[in-house]
Amino acid sequence: MPKVVGIGGVFFRAADPAGLAEWYEKYLGINDLHKSVWQQEAGTTIFGPFSENTDYFGRAEQQWMINFRVDDLDGLMAKLRASGIAVETRADWNSEVGRFARIHDPEGNPVELWEQTHE
Repeated sequence: MPKVVGIGGVFFRAADPAGLAEWYEKYLGINDLHKSVWQQEAGTTIFGPFSENTDYFGRAEQQWMINFRVDDLDGLMAKLRASGIAVETRADWNSEVGRFARIHDPEGNPVELWEQTHE
């Protein structure tokens, strides 16, 4: 049976698309689509709708939140904090699947960072 085999792109509106692309490239290492296509590592992806009443994303009008897998959460959090980016962690976000942290991009979009538990 034909099926989807992965996420081909994530597209969203931005007040300053070029500035936001530059921010994601500088702080998270995601290539600006106008320069090259970002080649990510193969791995787990979760596609999960949440209740429309969830407060997990933050703002009530927030319709989406992206979650990035990271290879060194502590190291990335230290780098982000050293650059003046606020990083939030909560013990109740962590689970048997790994550890999580949250940042917000310059336009206020929540970005979840996930270091997967390796068995």
